[in-house]
This record gives sequence, structure tokens and C-alpha cells, in this order.
Amino acid sequence: MNTKRPWVNFYPKGCPANIDDSAYPTIVDYIDEVCKKHGKKPAFSSMGIDLSFKQLDEMSTQFGAYLRSRGLEPGDKIAIMMPNILQYPIALFGALKAGLIVVNTNPLYTPREMEHQFTDSSVKAIVMVENFAHNLEKILDKTEIKTIILTNIGELLGSFKGSMINFVIKNVKRMVPKYKLPNVVMMKNAIEAGKGFEIQPFENQPETVIVHQYTGGTTGVSKGAMLTNKNLVCNMLQLKSFLEPSVKDIDQLNILSPLPLYHIFAFTVNCLATMDLGARSILIVNPRDLKSVVKEFKRYKIHGMSGVNTLYNALVNFEGFRSANWKEIKFAAAGGTALQKSVAKEWEDLTGSQIVEGYGMTEASPVVTSNPINANKVGTTGIPVPSTDVRIVGDDGTEQAQGGIGEIQVKGPQVMKGYYNQPEATANTITTDGWLNTGDIGMIDEEGYLSIVDRKKDMILVSGFNVYPNEIEDVICLHAKVDECAAIGVKNEKSGESVKVFVVKKDKSLKKDELLKHCKENLTGYKVPKQVEFVKDLPKSNVGKILRRKLKE
Repeated sequence: MNTKRPWVNFYPKGCPANIDDSAYPTIVDYIDEVCKKHGKKPAFSSMGIDLSFKQLDEMSTQFGAYLRSRGLEPGDKIAIMMPNILQYPIALFGALKAGLIVVNTNPLYTPREMEHQFTDSSVKAIVMVENFAHNLEKILDKTEIKTIILTNIGELLGSFKGSMINFVIKNVKRMVPKYKLPNVVMMKNAIEAGKGFEIQPFENQPETVIVHQYTGGTTGVSKGAMLTNKNLVCNMLQLKSFLEPSVKDIDQLNILSPLPLYHIFAFTVNCLATMDLGARSILIVNPRDLKSVVKEFKRYKIHGMSGVNTLYNALVNFEGFRSANWKEIKFAAAGGTALQKSVAKEWEDLTGSQIVEGYGMTEASPVVTSNPINANKVGTTGIPVPSTDVRIVGDDGTEQAQGGIGEIQVKGPQVMKGYYNQPEATANTITTDGWLNTGDIGMIDEEGYLSIVDRKKDMILVSGFNVYPNEIEDVICLHAKVDECAAIGVKNEKSGESVKVFVVKKDKSLKKDELLKHCKENLTGYKVPKQVEFVKDLPKSNVGKILRRKLKE
């Protein structure tokens, strides 16, 4: 038994203890190679329409050339703000081929949230679905954005199908509010225009930052985690090494992608790692629409998927899923939030396959540990992926023995370069000798499997998304009738946790509905409190700090 890294003994057959991080110097090198290798095979699919590796390569190159023709230079920031549609990988890889830094943005963000992210990263261009263009209009003059490229859900789905989908979205469901933006170009036109330009060479190294992925870190306001070529290439290879043994004999691999690609979990798993396997990633625009998820199980033989506890729970309890063809599933990966044992059992009882849970964070690109498909230990988040070390430290920073409980620290090539323009926060998160402080409390057993015990900070985890109490409290306290408030996470059967707020009124006329309306105008849906409790005062320390732990008790 390898006593220093006992988990290596549980790696899938053929999986190396350490990856070759020189395999692809940059993500652009990676994309070039996989597109040439897999050619006409489908890379991404949306609503039954395929985009081949060859088409992805050509269209992303044209799009990147167009971006450069608009005066954007290597190192400039571009926001990509769209759900899972074919335009996403084209925009992503086109931007990277042009040397731009991608700022992934949740399309459901409110204007306030968009403004923070765009100004913090000095975004100069944006590619977004027109459904949310009205929100950009509200804050455009506060940003540096000069290049605006819009798309719609049906733009790349063919003239007939695309037109029908867009008609329903616009005129029946009325999901595209009116907007007025200057110098807008539709994405299809931008791709076509790019044929007339070339991307001039630029410096691109393994340590070059290519993505600003926003997170709350382990505390405080949302920060841009700077992810490099090396970070993402390595995490992609680490994931591939765990997945490949179970699917290597499948000629046409189909991977369901219900999680949004702008989220770091799906970004690395579904948009990068499975491409090297020649997989078709089947994009789901809205995973809450379970009928659309099940439809893809009927359309394709699904061999693998990623998801969060809430999605798996919803599927096993959805009658339509029980008649779907899930018999081809080789793996189902879970992350973002704790996988409930009851959900894992129901899934296995129904499908005959296991859900393998992993652990990670944006600052680690994101995967740190995962359960191997051949050695799954339900109730744990698995073992460190290749080239990764994990340790548990006490409050004094000393490493704990096996079975000891403390903060989880991570070291590996996937650990971010730091937070953008946040040297102090970076120094607090990454130690001088390269260990990432996760802010999570865990325990490692004698075989090297990691279990998450609790979170060190007050972060609330809603369906895999980080929600930080400070942000919720700041927004609520902007209301004129609020004196002070505190936000905590409470257990929720569907989302793992949900937000509850305790509010002290400044004006006695304040009602719950009025407060929630204010929250919905300033916060993404999953951040909006599910419970509001009005109180006379809040528990505080002798220096006036609100004691959230008392509220939890």
C-alpha cells in the first residue's frame, strides 16, 4: 500500500498517478488537436441539431477573427452570457483563439450583478442571448463594453426549426423584453464576416490567464479567479484519466450536459474533458424542464452525464424518466453540492448505475477529488485526481492525522493563479508554499477518501451555486424600510440549502412581499430568500458583529 498517497491504489486501470501537463501547452493547442482528430464527428448537439468538431473549429476561428477585426487585442476581456446552446462553444473557443480572456457570466444575473462583474474585470466585449439584452441596456454606460454581439436560441438550429423556436420564444412566451443597444451585431453575421479576416499570432503560454471565473472565494464579495491555460488543461486531463477507462470502447460517446456551461463544473467536465474522448455533448437549455431532459434520453443512447443532487432527485421522481433509455449509462457525475445517500440509492435502484460524487471549487478549475467509477464509496467525495495532494489542517495550520477533522487544503497544477486585482485575498487563500485554503472542513479516511464535514465560512450552497450572506444582506439593507438584517442557509429538500433572512424593520409598514420584490429585482433567483423572519433585534458579539451561528441555532 502506498502510505503517502494511499488513494493511488484505487485509481482506474491505466490511470497515471501524475498527468503529463506538457501534453497541450494551451487550450487553443488542445482545441486544434481534438478538432483535427475527431473531424466530422458531432462535438455538440442542441435540440437534435449537431455541430461537428470540424464545424466548431471553422466557426470558432471565423468568430475569433471577427473579434480581432473589431479592435479587440489579446488580453482584453469578453463576457459570454448565454445558456447551453451551440453558440456557447463557438464563442468560447473563438475568443480564446483570438487571445481574449473569457468572463463567464450567468445569463440570469440582475443588472447590479452584471455591473459588478463587468466593471471588476474591465470587460470590453460581450456575447449574449437577446433575452437578457434589456438588462445590459440598463448598465452599459457604466462599463467599458463597446462590442456587443447578440444571438437568439434558434439562430444556429436551421432556418425552419430556428425560426419556429424564436417565434415561440418572442411572440408566444414573450421571453425577449424590448431593448435598445448601439452597434449590435448578430452572432451568425459575425461568424460570416470573420471569413474575411485572419487571427494574427500572439503570445500564449501555459501560465497565460485565459478565464476569469467569478466566485465568492472563501469569503466576501464576488472575485474573479484567474485560471490559466495550464490550470484548465491539467484539470481536463485529470478528469479524462478518471472517465476514459469506462467509456474507451464506445465509438460514438454521448454525454448529457444539463448543467450550465458558464458554471465551472460543466465548463471543465462537459465543455473540455469529454471533447478529447470524441464525445457528443448534448446541451440542455433548461434542466428544470425535465421533459426536455428525458427527450434526449429517447433521442440518443446516453452514456454519461453530470448533474447536481437536485437534478438527480428530480429525475428519479419524474414519471417520464422511468420509461427513458437509461440502460446505456456508464457514469453519472455529481458535484457542486452534497449528494444525498437516499438519492444515490434511488438512482442506482432505477438505472443500475452509480452516481460518482466529486469535490472541487472554482479556484481549483474546479475538480479536486472524485470517486473512481470502479471504486465508488457513497457518502464521500472520492480521492484526489492525479497530480493532486489534499491534506487536513487544524486551526494552528498543522497537518492532521488520518481521521482528523480540519480545513481542507489542496495543492496541484489546477490551482488558480490568484484573484484578479485582489492580492490580499489571493494571499489569504493560497499559502506561500502553494496550498489552497478551501474554507471547507473535511476528513480523510485510511484509504484516502475525502468526506466533507462542514463549511468553515458562512457560505450558503443552493443547488451547487455559492451564495454569500454578505451580498444578500447588502442588497436587503438597500431597502429604505430595513434597519439591519442577517442571512443564513437552512436545509432544503430540493436545493440542499436555501436562504433565510432575519430582518429588523426601520419602518413598521414593511411587508414580506415588498421585501421579496426588492430582492428579485437585485438578485439572481437562487439567491432570493425563501424564508423571511422579522425580528426586533439580531444577536451580536461584544464588538457588534452579527452572530449568524446564533441564528442557525
